[in-house]
Amino acid sequence: MKSLVIPMALAAALLGAAPAAAQLGRSSDGPIDVTADELEVQQSECVSIWRGNAEALQGDTRLRASVMRMYMAKSSSRPGSGSSCGELLRLEAEGGVYYVTPQQRVRGDRGVYDAVKETVVLTGDVVAVQGQNVLRGSRMVFNTRTGEGKMEGQATGRNATARPRGVFYPSKKGE
Repeated sequence: MKSLVIPMALAAALLGAAPAAAQLGRSSDGPIDVTADELEVQQSECVSIWRGNAEALQGDTRLRASVMRMYMAKSSSRPGSGSSCGELLRLEAEGGVYYVTPQQRVRGDRGVYDAVKETVVLTGDVVAVQGQNVLRGSRMVFNTRTGEGKMEGQATGRNATARPRGVFYPSKKGE
């Protein structure tokens, strides 16, 4: 009889699949290429809204959603010149949110990346996949700097079924 050992590193890897500070990939520092069917810029608020097949690419990391809102820091370049927009503070994604790297895929209904707190929160029907292994829940929170995270459910009551769930397959010898 084979014993099944669920490595914590696998769960951590699934939970750690998220953008780093102003980075979509944990080790990527290249430019972020954003496209969508439509772009609305609210310069005075330092907000850009990407609608329709919105996609952000950085290296081999991809973030997709129906709508992405990017909130940038307001900064004043010089007195009396008005405000300009600086670094990314927060990115909100909604509608079929997918975060994909070569190693894992994470899906949710909504996602919020907070560059200041270095966290990503995915909510709704959250599914994280790495190889054959799958984690499911209603809310996934992870820190992009440390890789620590947790999956939560909306379980209430004694017989609630909306608890986090994971299915892990043992690796075969020699793999």
